[in-house]
Amino acid sequence: MSQVPAATKAMRVLKFLASQPDPVPLDRIMRACGLPRSTAYHLMTAMTEEGFVTHLPDERRYGLGVAAFEVGSGYTRQAPLQRLARRPLATLADKVGESAHLAVPHGRDVLYVVEERAPGRPPLVTDVGVRLPAHLTASGRAILAALPSAQVRALYPDKEAFVERTGIGPSSLSALRTVLGEARQRGYAVENGEITPGLASIAAPVLDHNGLPLAGVAVTYPVDAGTDVAAVAAAVQATAAALSRRLGGH
Repeated sequence: MSQVPAATKAMRVLKFLASQPDPVPLDRIMRACGLPRSTAYHLMTAMTEEGFVTHLPDERRYGLGVAAFEVGSGYTRQAPLQRLARRPLATLADKVGESAHLAVPHGRDVLYVVEERAPGRPPLVTDVGVRLPAHLTASGRAILAALPSAQVRALYPDKEAFVERTGIGPSSLSALRTVLGEARQRGYAVENGEITPGLASIAAPVLDHNGLPLAGVAVTYPVDAGTDVAAVAAAVQATAAALSRRLGGH
């Protein structure tokens, strides 16, 4: 049992409020977090005074405060995802003998934030800071496959949203849905020659505590190298799952 129950309750409230699209009444917070009314009232008052919660008296609702935003901004500045991912990606690259990388969602693109190049392997286009179309990359497909279908539909409202790179890959929402469905069924996403001819990639998503994707872990390899695809896929999935657990995800 936690030795700091008040802190545990406060963090539980913050997680709940962060998961809600709008401010919520006290009764909902009580039910979701298992708090008695008196405890919830005193806790919300203290968190409001510290700026982590905003009280909307006219609506009788509570939402996240400026201090919670500052904590989130600090998380971004410290780049913990990249820091946490670097060593597991290096281990992954050593294990499979191919280059590994980590990409995060950026609209309809993915942004590559970590790359661990395997010895003797040529440089890839997925260098740190590069953005590529999510629907064409294994990392992007792993991320998209873990998103709600409505969010995917909002990202790709028409054919103009589907850019090409090598002339292959999904060019419509229905084609993309087929690709993402196959990725969900396998448990990982693939890409073959859609970014660079002769190269293929396997990727799995890194998930947060709500089961939503934070990033994609991928390995890229030459298609004619006789790669053990099943072994690479298993290693990629294990690395993504380990990162998800370290970040409090599933």
